[in-house]
Amino acid sequence: MTTTRAAAPTTGDVRAGSTPLAGVVRHLAWRGIIRMRRLPALLIPIIVMPMFFAIAYTGTFDGLTDVRGYPTDRVINWVLAFSVLQGAQFAGIGAAGVVSNDLDNGFIDRLLVAPVNRAAIVLGPLGYAAVRSLVPTTLVLAAGFAAGARLEGGPAGLVTLYLGAMGFAMVIGLFGIAMVLRIGNIRAMTVVQLLAFLALFVSIGQVPLTLLTGWLHDAARFNPVTNVLRFARQGFLGPVTWDQTWPGLVALAGMAAPFVVWIRVELRRLG
Repeated sequence: MTTTRAAAPTTGDVRAGSTPLAGVVRHLAWRGIIRMRRLPALLIPIIVMPMFFAIAYTGTFDGLTDVRGYPTDRVINWVLAFSVLQGAQFAGIGAAGVVSNDLDNGFIDRLLVAPVNRAAIVLGPLGYAAVRSLVPTTLVLAAGFAAGARLEGGPAGLVTLYLGAMGFAMVIGLFGIAMVLRIGNIRAMTVVQLLAFLALFVSIGQVPLTLLTGWLHDAARFNPVTNVLRFARQGFLGPVTWDQTWPGLVALAGMAAPFVVWIRVELRRLG
């Protein structure tokens, strides 16, 4: 009678008897959500800052609607998506914060030697970031409608806004996780927050590309966040079209790809 000997486990492999990837990702994402529920103060920046930008820019740039070529007669229709992506940015940074804490308390080390796919280390916090982004998106959207925002593109405009927010949150989350794994502590959050803010502000967040001049015009033109904003914003300026949609999806994928490669390198370096 012969017996079959089980193969020795290899860290990070998916194999018979290991925990399914989807289950691990779900539990890690839920772990972040529970942390958010226990520490409601974590929601303050992702709510207060986007609401502040929506209110401040609506009042400050109200006169822009009189400028020839401005695409809407309501400033709130323009700044709403910008404010939503601000909240999504904080949601993504929060995912990096979870990984930073897990590095400090040794949880990442335990995951690295556990019989699970290493992708769960990243996908769990990203799922948390996507869910977390729903909070500021919904609240800013409600405030925008109260301030007179008009959904020109119908329900499809809501879909693109929410997809843009979740996608941007995950891109910032990937960037933040890569930085945290590289630097190894919470100091990475400062760099992530600074560069994320810069990417948003050097775009068409406040005014259309046609009204920008000099280096700001060139920077916004080649900034991939500009296409993400067009994708998320289109339903508030007119009908949702494929011409406005595919560049945003490509921009999100293009920004995410190098961070995915970077994270793979850092996880291998950690062992």
